[in-house]
Amino acid sequence: MAGQQDKEAAKQAKKEKRAASKARRGQLFEAFKMQRKEDPWLIPWMVGAIVVVAGVLFGVGFFFNAQWVLLPLGLILGGLLAMIIFGRRVQRTVYSKADGQPGAAAWALENLRGRWKVTPTVAATTQLDAVHRVLGGPGVVLVAEGAPHRVKTLLAQEKKRVSRLIGDTPIYDVTIGNEDGQLPLKKLQGYLMKLPRNLKPAQVDALEAKLAALGNRGAALPKGPMPAGAKMRNVQRTIRRR
Repeated sequence: MAGQQDKEAAKQAKKEKRAASKARRGQLFEAFKMQRKEDPWLIPWMVGAIVVVAGVLFGVGFFFNAQWVLLPLGLILGGLLAMIIFGRRVQRTVYSKADGQPGAAAWALENLRGRWKVTPTVAATTQLDAVHRVLGGPGVVLVAEGAPHRVKTLLAQEKKRVSRLIGDTPIYDVTIGNEDGQLPLKKLQGYLMKLPRNLKPAQVDALEAKLAALGNRGAALPKGPMPAGAKMRNVQRTIRRR
């Protein structure tokens, strides 16, 4: 009886794994179709990567009379490089569309890779300016987005609130935007990765527990970048009602 149940469970797990794999392939294909419409150079770059890598390995193999052995390897490595190019170009397109829209910084932070603890919209205004808090190895990073003259005050207030609780723990701040002194959205992850690692994981957890008591000030922004056609007044009215 137990053996039969184990077989059924294994069968079900295998079925779910196949379904998940099929769903991922479907999502990848849909992303490829969308990117191809947006990016006419996508296919030439991908095909070029395969041809160049395969050609180089075929040429190297020719000198050792092993060209037909290295050609399959070249095709595989070229395919991997093509997929990396595809992923980078998709990422660039997504960031370019989100850039400048309210909520874009929060969206980018929630899609960070690595061990980061993100609390979106710890402070905000009804004009959709916001400050988001990120905890990690560097310490506390406050990421602001919105109109520079309003964000500056909002960021200073949040930095003061946080510093009262965390003492000497490093606090970094950055404002997302394309003006002087601001950081472009697409460079946010790189900026975070380059910061010095000042804390160990256990210290980050302890810091998170301390800052949980602060809560959030102001209303939450919409989830993700606000669509370009959305009416600002309607969004602001919705925020005030929360």
